[in-house]
Amino acid sequence: MLRGTSFFLVASTLVGTALSAALNSHIGTSQLFERSSLLSSGCSTSGQTSCHNSSSVSNLCCFEAPGGLLLQTQFWDTNPSTGPSNSWTIHGLWPDNCDTTFEENCDPSRAYTGIANLLTSNGASDTLSFMNTHWVDINGQNEQFWEHEWATHGTCMSTLVPKCLPSGSVKGAEAVAFFQTVVKLFQTLPTFTWLENEGITPSTSKTFTLSQLTTALAAQSGGFTPALDCESGALNQISWYFNLKGSIIDGTFVPINAPKAGSCPSSGIKYPPKSGGTSVPSTTSTAGGGSSTGAPGSLPSKATIHAINSSGSSIGGLLSLGTWSTQTLATYTLSGTTSSFTMTSSKGNCGVSGGQFSCGSGVSLTSFSAVSSGGNLLLASGGSTAFTSDGVPTGSTVFPVFTGSNHADDYTLQIVSA
Repeated sequence: MLRGTSFFLVASTLVGTALSAALNSHIGTSQLFERSSLLSSGCSTSGQTSCHNSSSVSNLCCFEAPGGLLLQTQFWDTNPSTGPSNSWTIHGLWPDNCDTTFEENCDPSRAYTGIANLLTSNGASDTLSFMNTHWVDINGQNEQFWEHEWATHGTCMSTLVPKCLPSGSVKGAEAVAFFQTVVKLFQTLPTFTWLENEGITPSTSKTFTLSQLTTALAAQSGGFTPALDCESGALNQISWYFNLKGSIIDGTFVPINAPKAGSCPSSGIKYPPKSGGTSVPSTTSTAGGGSSTGAPGSLPSKATIHAINSSGSSIGGLLSLGTWSTQTLATYTLSGTTSSFTMTSSKGNCGVSGGQFSCGSGVSLTSFSAVSSGGNLLLASGGSTAFTSDGVPTGSTVFPVFTGSNHADDYTLQIVSA
């Protein structure tokens, strides 16, 4: 059975506060992420919030209606397991009406197929790469899953109607924007990491109460309570709720408490581990949109990597392929703790092979550590902070980075929070 099939949360009790009382923080996707490949809606994000208008709104290109109650839904699949072992996976983004009813399949003429090709041809290959890891069908039918989520839910979003797009937009541009927005929103909601930070990890023997789970998630998300669904007493799905200011394309997501509880019981909830999955870096942004950097000396979730020579001078740093350069430095995503973490750049995974550091689509992740030294946080590979190259970069000249001290120019690599 295709796991993309939509189902609505079964209500049992109200959780948290009413929708209108939970608007004290927001997630601005246009501010959080590089959005250069997305369309620009031209909509303001300072206007009315969806589901909170006191009168009718005529311009539904800049006001999501009637589906202004948005659910970012995630799966925890273990039988069979899907996705990384340390991450929940994407189910979708659903536009429910403000009374928790919903519409589906609103425009069959835009039920696009070939989502992977659509994304690639419109400059969203990075989004596709992430989806192939984190937005996966339980039966391996990813394309059908993505097609279903777009046709069933995306076509019901008023701000993504073709007439709302800039003049000259290619066919399917609104679907590309939909998938990019869903991915970016998901990356601000690291459910696995948030539970882990509160001491809740998958277990073959432990069980948890609903209160334990929701309290932990509220503590990590900035005070917002999601809805949790269970199958056979085990966690299976989570739904994070939002209203919206502006357009799905580049608007501001306003987190709210779930208006209805999910189907999990009050106690005895199982959180089984995935089998056969691999651990990958996860985003650890806060609900307010900032990166979580923690206390001084702790590992930031986003960082630039600066090269420090033996005299203590900073000479450039690392580009997205992992090369040493004096050009604009890349921003890296770090996941884990100072004692063990992985790194990715916009080019892909980062790792060390044959003594050379690099990042790219075919690179296997390597575990690194970070060492505090003189108030700086230094990158370490195999416990050593020594890195070396065959020359010092200038201008457009870059050099490969090697571990150890077997090449002409030695330096350390400082992790600087971004």
